[in-house]
Amino acid sequence: MSFVENLGPIAPMKLHSTDKFNLDNYLCGQSEAIDHALENYLSRYPGAQQTIFRAMHYGVFPGGKRIRPILTLAAGELFDAPVKRLMPFACAVELVHAYSLIHDDLPALDNDDLRRGEPAAHKVFGQGMALLAGDGLLTEAFHLMTDREITGSVAPDLALALIRELTHAAGVMGLVGGQALDLEAEEKEADVATVEVIHVRKTGALILAAIRIGARLGGATDGDLAKINRYGEYLGLAFQIADDILDARVEAQAHLESSHKEQKKATYPLVVGIVQARERLDELVQLSLGEIEPYGARAAPLAAIAGHVAARALTAHR
Repeated sequence: MSFVENLGPIAPMKLHSTDKFNLDNYLCGQSEAIDHALENYLSRYPGAQQTIFRAMHYGVFPGGKRIRPILTLAAGELFDAPVKRLMPFACAVELVHAYSLIHDDLPALDNDDLRRGEPAAHKVFGQGMALLAGDGLLTEAFHLMTDREITGSVAPDLALALIRELTHAAGVMGLVGGQALDLEAEEKEADVATVEVIHVRKTGALILAAIRIGARLGGATDGDLAKINRYGEYLGLAFQIADDILDARVEAQAHLESSHKEQKKATYPLVVGIVQARERLDELVQLSLGEIEPYGARAAPLAAIAGHVAARALTAHR
């Protein structure tokens, strides 16, 4: 049975104008579908008990709320793309995200011992194996996107364009470049423009790519793609500002060792303060919502996710 055939019975949630959208149910259903697909894909390899495969699996499971691949699904569903067409590309996005987290946690970068309350990959498997596990996940993302057995319904020209979208987001003009700028900005005085450039590249680029990939798989027109692009740009920056605000809360409330590391980072609250950071976050979310307002209830998942990004940080400092 092929990867696509084995995605399981979970289908994307469809919305109607009279439905009251439930974000928790949507996130739960979509994340379960993504986890099933990721598990199926990662289990395809012989010798899956080798340390490298166990380390790769550890980096992917358990995941968070799978926001990035869910954004791929939601953007694609907005333009009626079937879930089986979207899912392999959503998984590829998540594999890139998982790789970035493994590498971010390494002592040479953010030097974090925990990820989602559990030991980071390098604490379990050692730094060398964690580094290779991250490399493996990044490489496998593009192996997945080029597997014609899995993505055969996608025209080669479109598949190539989507690969380019993801490589741009993951490379020196996106995630890698943002991480490099973040390292260079440590313990230096930064301004708002510098912080935004770091955030747009380190966090926003992959979020934008996830959204664009879904929309393009759904056949979005140039006009639609322009709206979706702006939605993604606003949301990507908002997402990292929200994280900055939440990190500031941890620092203020608990004075944890990990929070002291954030004092060296170029963050929004550090540069402009919590109040202005919250104002900027609210502004960005409202801008993102304005871009998808013309789609009405069909864009309810995208709108609800944007609202969730804001709410988790804006309510933290009231």
